Amino acid sequence: MNLQSHLDALKGRHANLENKIAAEDSRPSPDNSVLARMKVEKLRLKEQIERLKTQ
Repeated sequence: MNLQSHLDALKGRHANLENKIAAEDSRPSPDNSVLARMKVEKLRLKEQIERLKTQ
């Protein structure tokens, strides 16, 4: 997998998590532990994306 396709895959996962977070947050009683876990994962993906962009 080349760098660009890897970046695209990470960006796709990041966007997917963003949608899942929004869906969970819009529920009448969102699960805060699930939200926290997804937000940590989203941040980890964002950091990976930024690290790869600077290479």
